[in-house]
Amino acid sequence: MRHGVSGRSFSRSTSHRVMMYRNLVTDLLRYEKIVTTEAKAKEVRGFAERMITLGKDGTLQSRRQVLAFINDKQVADKLFDEIAPKYAQRAGGYVRLVRIGRRAGDAAPTAQLELVK
Repeated sequence: MRHGVSGRSFSRSTSHRVMMYRNLVTDLLRYEKIVTTEAKAKEVRGFAERMITLGKDGTLQSRRQVLAFINDKQVADKLFDEIAPKYAQRAGGYVRLVRIGRRAGDAAPTAQLELVK
């Protein structure tokens, strides 16, 4: 029984899955738009929202938490200096998920994750 078990496993080990999430969030913050499968996009959206919320806080503790999750210091600096100030007056919903059809190779449903302007 799966009582209380949330999230998708993607047939990966925990460490592989967490690193995949970290890479996707890092790329989303770097390029402000990524295309991935719909299931991965739905899982990553929450992590990205949390990183932007921490960026809005701007304290040393939040910067350390962001750097513990995001792989690239330049992306973390971009988050605190450019991305988070844009959302200072917004209470949430920083990431938009747009379904864009099926992938040609395996017909997997794909989606585009983008930062809301």
